[in-house]
Order: sequence, then C-alpha cells, then structure tokens
Amino acid sequence: MKDRIAVIEDIAEMAQLIRLYLENEGWDTVVFDSAEAALEGLTDPVSLVILDVNLPGMDGFAFLDRFRKTRSTPVLIVSARSADEDIITGLGYGADEFVTKPFSPRVLVARVRAMLRRTQGLADLPAALTFGPFTFDADACLLKKGDQRIPLSNKEFGVLDHLLAQEGRPSSPEAIYRAVWKNNYGDLTSVAVYIQRLRRKLETDPSHPEYIETVPGMGYRFHR
Repeated sequence: MKDRIAVIEDIAEMAQLIRLYLENEGWDTVVFDSAEAALEGLTDPVSLVILDVNLPGMDGFAFLDRFRKTRSTPVLIVSARSADEDIITGLGYGADEFVTKPFSPRVLVARVRAMLRRTQGLADLPAALTFGPFTFDADACLLKKGDQRIPLSNKEFGVLDHLLAQEGRPSSPEAIYRAVWKNNYGDLTSVAVYIQRLRRKLETDPSHPEYIETVPGMGYRFHR
C-alpha cells in the first residue's frame, strides 16, 4: 500500500513545493492550510504528518498536543523557528523530527524516507509483553493499560522498544540515540525528553519511576 502523507502548511507556495517533491517520490499527499482543517479532515490514517508551527488560528504546537491524545502517527515539524527552546517544545509535544526553514527539499525527502523506514521496521520484540497493568504489542506498535490504548509517538515507541529489548540491562543515551534516531551524532538531550514523556505515560509518580530507572553514569534501565 502506498504511503500517504499529510502536509499542514498555510503558505500555498511552500505547501505545493513540498507536495511536488513528495509525489515525485511516489507518496500520496493531502494538504491542509490550518490546524483546524487538519483536525477535521484527518479522518483516514496517514503514514506521516509534516507540520508547520506558525499557522493561522491554532498553532502547530497546539495541534500536536491535541493530535497526540489519539494518534501516534510520526510527525515532522518544518518551521522557521530554530531556537533550542522551540525544538525542545516541539519534541516535548510529541514531534519525531524538527527541520528548520529554509531547507533543501531533497533533505526533507530524505528525512521523510528515513522516518517511514523506521516506522515500518521498529519492532524488535515478540508481541504482547506485559509489565504491571500495561501490555506492549511491538507488532501492532501498541501500548495499552488494561483496555485503554496509550498513544505513543514514533520516537516514544522506539525508545520503549529499545529499553525493553535490553531485558533489564542499562542503556546509555548514546546507545538509545543510535538505535532510535539511527544516527551516531546528535543532540542527546532528545533522549531525556522522550524518557520524561514515557514516564508521564507509564509511571504513577514520574519523579519516582517504577519502570524506567536512571542509572547514574550508565543511562536508563527498564524494570518489568
């Protein structure tokens, strides 16, 4: 089945440029010029969302906050905002990648291709691992607490999948970054951001974690 990508961008020329490059790669695209239109129009599943931050009405961060309550679809932010605070905010709300404008369309296509490849190949574990009240189904990219589905972003799933695969051994931020971001170099604070996001979803008291332990000098360890 052909991948379908949603583009949320209010500048028509930019949206059409992105659409042209994506469709030249063989991906279907659907374009929205506002966050409100996307929330209303994204009724069918998409493989990935490309999201601008500076949108009329609801901005991209507010969209992402609402979107992540029900959907774990990978999200790539494309924004003129390049300050560390904006990037950290985007990751904190659940973005999987952040590309700053101006950008090379070829680089954007490469990022999209890498994200889709990761989405299709993340599962390293047998299906239906359980810990506490949670069930983690790697084949279905699904986390449930009892009968309640817990939405996970692409990166959240990857970090959890990696930690569970260590079977109680600690994993360093560098190892997590290599495994999930598929890169030997990058901002390792991203790992801490996603650890905190997972703790908020898994732990009764995130400040005293039961499942994701910080091991001083070594990284993080998952207790089942």
